[in-house]
Amino acid sequence: MNVQSRPFPLGATLRDGGCNFAVHAPHASQLKLELFDGTSRRTIEFEHHYSGVRHVFVPGVTAGQEYGFSVNIDDNAYLLSDPYAKAISKALDYKLPYTAEKSWDMAHSVVCDPDFDWQETQPPRIPREQTVLFETHVKGLSMLHPELSKQEQGTYLGLVSKPMLEYYKQQNITALQLLPVAACMHEPHLLDMGKVNYWGYNPYLFMAPDPRYANRDAVTELKTAIRELHRNGIEVILDVVYNHTAEGGEGGPIFNLKGLDNHYYLKHGCHYANYTGCGNTVDLDHQASLNLVMDTLRHWVSEYQIDGFRFDLAATLGRNGDDFNPRAAFFRAVAQDPVLQQVKLIAEPWDIGPNGYQVGAFPDGWNECNDKFRDITRSFWRGDQGYLKEFATRLMGSRDLYSASRWPQKMTINYITYHDGYTLQDLVSYKHKHNEANGENNRDGHGDNRSDNYGVEGPTDSMTIKAMREKQKRNCLASLLFSFSIPHILTADTLSHTQNGNNNAYCQDNEISWLNWDLTERKRYFSQWISDMLAARKQYMTPFIEAFSGETRNQNRVGWYRPDGHNMEIADWNQLKAVALHLGINKDGDELLFFINQSPSPARFVTPVKGDNWKLIVDTAQRSVGEGDYIDKPLIEPVSMMIFSRSVS
Repeated sequence: MNVQSRPFPLGATLRDGGCNFAVHAPHASQLKLELFDGTSRRTIEFEHHYSGVRHVFVPGVTAGQEYGFSVNIDDNAYLLSDPYAKAISKALDYKLPYTAEKSWDMAHSVVCDPDFDWQETQPPRIPREQTVLFETHVKGLSMLHPELSKQEQGTYLGLVSKPMLEYYKQQNITALQLLPVAACMHEPHLLDMGKVNYWGYNPYLFMAPDPRYANRDAVTELKTAIRELHRNGIEVILDVVYNHTAEGGEGGPIFNLKGLDNHYYLKHGCHYANYTGCGNTVDLDHQASLNLVMDTLRHWVSEYQIDGFRFDLAATLGRNGDDFNPRAAFFRAVAQDPVLQQVKLIAEPWDIGPNGYQVGAFPDGWNECNDKFRDITRSFWRGDQGYLKEFATRLMGSRDLYSASRWPQKMTINYITYHDGYTLQDLVSYKHKHNEANGENNRDGHGDNRSDNYGVEGPTDSMTIKAMREKQKRNCLASLLFSFSIPHILTADTLSHTQNGNNNAYCQDNEISWLNWDLTERKRYFSQWISDMLAARKQYMTPFIEAFSGETRNQNRVGWYRPDGHNMEIADWNQLKAVALHLGINKDGDELLFFINQSPSPARFVTPVKGDNWKLIVDTAQRSVGEGDYIDKPLIEPVSMMIFSRSVS
């Protein structure tokens, strides 16, 4: 039977007793398909061209076949990976400098069979207003867990080992946001130092899961992990990088896109635009680039049942050349896509290019990471003056940026800590970053951390300092979990993990980044406190988020009060260090009452609203949740807050 090849879909597709290979390569010279079988290689000419796509059908090819594309570049024969490869044969690495000859020793693309037994599991489909994101590194989460086998530690399957599933349940975790799992190549300067890109933000391919976290078969093992997480009611959000690739800029290596199409990257003349800090910028105004990203996203949802995506440096995705456009082709393509319409879309709403800070500018359906909440909350609880009014704005959902009429599809994602920065423990333990282990003389990493050590830099034996640090951790997370938002939490913070003051541990594939499961009594108390607060948020705060969103947003009660029980006046916002907030659903529904004291002295409050039967949710001066009674005219401890609930049902 003579089977005709097809230009679409791109990549390697099994059908009709063989495999169809198609690649967009309008500028590739002498492009050929290379099939590898152990030490032998078979070269096949592409028989057909269609609108820049080369394609050929090869009978007899089955799943597991290794392949690549050879091209001639400056009279050198390079082996390129398939941008649409679904898997690769081994982990990525090479010895500097990269050459055409070395390209033949790189990991090969692998033909995949898409069949997988999902055992009738279904994505949890957790509403946005009920979502709490836990950011997690696949390897770092379980690498040091003492109850896991060596085969499980640091792997995709380790995510769903029995001890980890028990931990998620105990911790009330229902959504894992995984740092990039797509195949990542380490930057040349890291290879030169014998280090790796641990975080994974340097994509080599967009569809192939990184073999670093697999025992044998990354595709099957990652799908298995997602299936079992779904079985346990846990969503999986992937952190994805489409703003740049590992090929870098001028003089960077040629892995795939550079050798196939001159227009994949945004250029200024002959120079690569570098709006990412990584050497190149993917140009989504170019149809082939847009197709690649869209096809990749659909692949993760259709083939892996992914529940959503967090887009790294997402302002780049909306660029028309040097300008950001919220109606750019990428956003329109996503909005009309019936597969992607069903998943969560999260933007890191900036890049380093011109007009790159776009917080609040993304279209509906996109939730944005809000660095304003992070910075203001850190400053407020550290005791910096002049932040009360803005802290109130951030607590109420940053409605100066995200109108409540567009909640929850446009609700802010609030966070205190992220992978790129201090852990929560380090935020309250270090005044200055300590990134010496990164090999860049401590020049790397963010300088504006708004942190404090409360008297001693790093570890201390002082019980007073330790108590203050624990209270500040509770202040930050209580503010986060009882703000109008989708909260984001570092999973590391549930274990009070320290990176020894390193706020840019992107290259630390070691105990600096691997979570320490050897918990002291103090750490266990804090872990339990977070679990209890997550349950409290679901019970008490979620109904308020639902009531304050969309069409019912103006039917509720909001009041800000001075400690004496009178309404706040304009001058009070610049003078007071203590404030009360009253929230009520509808005219006579459930109520929340916040007493917030930023000052270093106790603050006595007059209850600003009538009623009894108030229930204590949290007092951040205490290390337990929901223990204690409501007292009229409560005395709030220095640098702490109390939250009460009153139910009318």
